[in-house]
Amino acid sequence: MALAVTSSSSTTISGSNFSCLSPSSELKAPQIGSFRLLDRSHGSCASICLSQRRSLVKPINAEPKRKDSVVPLAATIVAPVFAEAAEKDEVEDYAQLARDLENASPLEIMDKALEKFGNDIAIAFSGAEDVALIEYARLTGRPFRVFSLDTGRLNPETYKLFDTVEKQYGIHIEYMFPDAVEVQALVRSKGLFSFYEDGHQECCRVRKVRPLRRALKGLRAWITGQRKDQSPGTRSEIPIVQVDPVFEGLDGGVGSLVKWNPVANVDGRDIWNFLRAMNVPVNSLHAQGYISIGCEPCTRPVLPGQHEREGRWWWEDAKAKECGLHKGNIKQEDTAQLNGNGNGSATVADIFNTQSVVKLSRTGIENLARLENRKEPWIVVLYAPWCRFCQAMEGSYIELAEKLEGSGVKVGKFQADGEQKEFAKRELELGSFPTILFFPKHSSRSIKFPSENRDVDSLMAFVNALR
Repeated sequence: MALAVTSSSSTTISGSNFSCLSPSSELKAPQIGSFRLLDRSHGSCASICLSQRRSLVKPINAEPKRKDSVVPLAATIVAPVFAEAAEKDEVEDYAQLARDLENASPLEIMDKALEKFGNDIAIAFSGAEDVALIEYARLTGRPFRVFSLDTGRLNPETYKLFDTVEKQYGIHIEYMFPDAVEVQALVRSKGLFSFYEDGHQECCRVRKVRPLRRALKGLRAWITGQRKDQSPGTRSEIPIVQVDPVFEGLDGGVGSLVKWNPVANVDGRDIWNFLRAMNVPVNSLHAQGYISIGCEPCTRPVLPGQHEREGRWWWEDAKAKECGLHKGNIKQEDTAQLNGNGNGSATVADIFNTQSVVKLSRTGIENLARLENRKEPWIVVLYAPWCRFCQAMEGSYIELAEKLEGSGVKVGKFQADGEQKEFAKRELELGSFPTILFFPKHSSRSIKFPSENRDVDSLMAFVNALR
C-alpha cells in the first residue's frame, strides 16, 4: 500500500506502515510491499507482536522533513496497545457511531478517525477540495497518510497542486497507478475517447477503481471528501462513518474496511470558507469555473447556477455521475434505472406538470420527429422525473411554456428514461438529462439546445432565434 507518512521512518507490513522512529531520524519514503523490522535500539517498537491481527500502535507526532511548523512535536516513545475489543472479537457498531457523530465537526470526526485507526487509515486526495481533509488532519496534531490515484489523464494544474501540497505539509503523497497492460488493451481496442460513446465506467474501472482496490487492501480504513450536497443522485444519504459496502481492507472479506466521510454534512460554501480562512492551497482550475475536478477529458467548468457535478461526465445521466470509487452510494433501484430497467415512475412524481406543456408518448415523439412540414414549431425537453437537473429547470421551463402560449410554438416533454432511454439516445440525440430539442417548421431535423444555462431567458432566446 503506497501511503504518505509524516513520521521519520516506517515498518511496512503487507503494505501498512507503522511509524516508530524518533523525530531526529531522517524522513524516508515508505516502501511498497516490503517487510522491514526496526533495530531493537528503538525500544518498545521491537516488542510489537507483528502477527497480532488487530494490534494497534499508539500514534505519535514526528518532526516533518520540510516544514517544522506543520505538525507539532509530541511524545517520541511508542508503546504497543492491544485493543480489548479486538481480543474479544467484538464488532464496532459503526451505524451507531455515525449517529453519535452526526452533529460533530469535521475536525472532531477527523481526530476520532485518526485516533481509532492510527497507521491503518489514509486520506484519499483527488486534487480538488479534498485538500481540506489534509488541513483538518494537520490540525489534529496526529500523523496522517495521504494517497492519490494518478490516472495518467489529470490536468497539469492538478499535478502542480500535488507538488504544492507535499511541500506545504511536509508529506509524501503516494500515488497508485493503473495497470499499464490494461490501459494499453483498452486504448488499442477502443481508442482514447471511447467513454464519450459507451459511458465512462469501463475507463474509470481500469484507471481508478482497480488501483484504488489495490490501495485499500493495505488499510483498515480510509477517509474521503464526500459531501451530501455534491451529487444529486448518489451522495445525499452518505453517513459520517460506515463499513465500506464495496471494497475490502487489510484483513479481507466483507466488513474489513471502514470508510470515513468527515465533511459529509458540510455545505460546499462552508468548505470554501474554511479553505480561504486557513490559506490552504487549492487547484488553480477552481478559478476557471471548475468545481468538481477529475480527469481532463471528463471535466469541464460549470456555469453560475449549475450543480457542481454537471461538470463531470456531462454527456451522461445525473445518477451516473460516479466513477465507481463510491459505487456503494448507488441504491439497487438506482442501478436499475442506470441500466435502463424501469422508469422510476412508481416512486418519483412526474414533473413539468402544466396545461401549457404537452406530454408526448413514444408514438407522439416519433411522429413529431418524422414530420417534414409541421404546422407549428415545437420545443421538447427529454427528461427523467428523478433527475435533479431536470427538477432544477422545472420552473423556468414552465414559465417558458406560459410565455409561448398563443405564440404558435408548442412546448412538449418526453420522459426518456427507463425503456425509452436507448431509443432517445439513438433517435433523439439524448446525451444527458435534460436534453432540449427544437423542431422547426418545414424540417424533419431537430436542433439541440447547446447551452447548459437553462434559465427562461436563455431558453426564450434559443426559441426566438429559430422560430
